[in-house]
Amino acid sequence: MVLPAGGGPKVRELLPFDLKTLEIFLAVCEAGAMAGAARRLGLTQPAVSQAVAELEARMGVALFDRSVRPLGLTAAGGVLRQKASALLSEARQIVPALKETEHGRLPLIRAGLVDSLSRALAAPLAGRLAALAEEVSLLAGLTAAHASALLSRQLDLLVGVDELADIEGLERFDLFSEPYVLLLPAGTPAPARVEDMARLAERLPLVRFSARSKTGIEVERHLRRLKLDLPRRIEFDTPHGVAATVAAGEGFAVTTPLCIFEAGVDLARLDCRPLPGPAFHRSLTLISRRQELGRLPRDVAAFCREELERAIVPQLHVIAPWLAAAPAQEG
Repeated sequence: MVLPAGGGPKVRELLPFDLKTLEIFLAVCEAGAMAGAARRLGLTQPAVSQAVAELEARMGVALFDRSVRPLGLTAAGGVLRQKASALLSEARQIVPALKETEHGRLPLIRAGLVDSLSRALAAPLAGRLAALAEEVSLLAGLTAAHASALLSRQLDLLVGVDELADIEGLERFDLFSEPYVLLLPAGTPAPARVEDMARLAERLPLVRFSARSKTGIEVERHLRRLKLDLPRRIEFDTPHGVAATVAAGEGFAVTTPLCIFEAGVDLARLDCRPLPGPAFHRSLTLISRRQELGRLPRDVAAFCREELERAIVPQLHVIAPWLAAAPAQEG
């Protein structure tokens, strides 16, 4: 039966190489000759030459410049050598990694931590992960960058602002929810109504979080809902920049208690007040790829929740004592 164009099941495209062929290719690169690579690998020279020729045919590019001795790499060959070296290095780690899991430890855990949680969780989370893996990589930064790294498998865990809700194949664990608040230079009268914020902005500019950050995006969205069109003058992508500018008397901000804690600014120079108008919160979440790390993400999320409740919530109540009457919501 002949299927019409575009009909029938899709055929999965096969890779144009296997690891053994890449090993032969790299041996030729190192030896500079087919014969030298054959001796190193215990193969015949015709077998090596055939493997390289088939690899070039499947790739559709020449990998070696055969007009020079020793053999030289073409531009395409140089790219393949770099990629193949990294790929084989990773492949050689598979068996040791599998054996290590028999002892209950992973060889490596890579986690991304949103920067507003760095002061609160970086050290305790690193300690917890170190008990689970031989090597730990913990990177602080913006949630959007970590989300991209998680999807491209450069990270195993993401701890950040609620993100990636519509992406399949992920599992999510709620950690903490906190309200957005108003941050003012000490002694500044707090606006009681939404329209008072517009009047405040006429003499004291709003210090914004950059639109590169999830927090900045959420704040701007909320201001639009309130129909507040405040002038743009100063913005930062770090909690410290925002809080330090407010502490210097250069503006006011819409931020969160955890962001204020992260900034580490002298609290005597700041007043934290409830945000006028309808309340809104940000949620912090641990995200991982589904079914790849067993119970580890769930256990790490439970650890993060406990650490925040035990060590950080009391300090948030120092920043904003009125929060104690309505504690931050836990996920």
